[in-house]
Amino acid sequence: MNLRIRDRLLLVTLMAAACAWCGCTPPASDAGSSRKPRVALIMKSLANEFFITMEKGARAHQQANAATYELLANGIKDELDVGRQIDLVEQMIAQKVDAMVIAPADSKALVPVCRKAQQAGIVVVNIDNKFDETVLADSPLRIPFVGPDNRHGARLVGEFLAKQLQPGDQVAIIEGAPNAFNGVQRKLGFEDAMKAGGMTIVSSQSGYWETEKASQVVSALVTEHPELKAILCANDSMALGAVAALRDANKLGAIQVVGYDNIAAAQRLLQEGLILATADQHADRLAVFGIEYALEMLKTKAAPADRETPVELITR
Repeated sequence: MNLRIRDRLLLVTLMAAACAWCGCTPPASDAGSSRKPRVALIMKSLANEFFITMEKGARAHQQANAATYELLANGIKDELDVGRQIDLVEQMIAQKVDAMVIAPADSKALVPVCRKAQQAGIVVVNIDNKFDETVLADSPLRIPFVGPDNRHGARLVGEFLAKQLQPGDQVAIIEGAPNAFNGVQRKLGFEDAMKAGGMTIVSSQSGYWETEKASQVVSALVTEHPELKAILCANDSMALGAVAALRDANKLGAIQVVGYDNIAAAQRLLQEGLILATADQHADRLAVFGIEYALEMLKTKAAPADRETPVELITR
């Protein structure tokens, strides 16, 4: 036998014996690995109670399915920090996760980096805020959206509000970020309901999803429009800001407020009658819906398709 071959065989035998003695196993190749898939969850602002609830729901699901997959969850501090969210996606690509479930802060700006993730072999699922269909088509790219019909949910809230008002009453809309598809859809749903009820929309401005910014907008609105009867907020964080501004202006009860998301803080105000209605899109399950679909895609290799999730009207 060739001495070099004999030496190599001897080395392999010694390594195997050493592994057997210490209880370890030789490293497996990637092709033969049976490791659990790693799923990354990338959210928007973790300062928003909605996304805190989303993360808790996802972690609880992973703990109940610990033998099935690993979870890497992260989010941005500021609802508008698109650059930071792009960096998070880049990090997940570098870590070679198997799947990524993302609630994009911007419906357009996150598309290129998600395309990069797909090209790296990562399954990408879009939740909460839908990617812009035109930008996806131009890429070209197919990313499934798992989430509710935001326009429908906002219309449910608006229709309930309209029943408490009179035709011709003045109302205002506090929109989400203009670069977010779900914000645009909620504005449209509010408009659908107000127009159908014969209300007069005197203002529609962005509060950029944030309590403080919404409070500033509403403070100005109540001065500019003394006959204002209602404010429709595209999320509950902004509804909290609206209530704070109305309290400062001694307008609580005189102007109705509705929101969207059914966060715990809004539920308390709902019971107190300070918020009239909101919409529940089940924050604790929304990421789970996306994770379960991502795991299904990893297993079946099926072509991606959108999946609509429930949204419900919540009142006192």
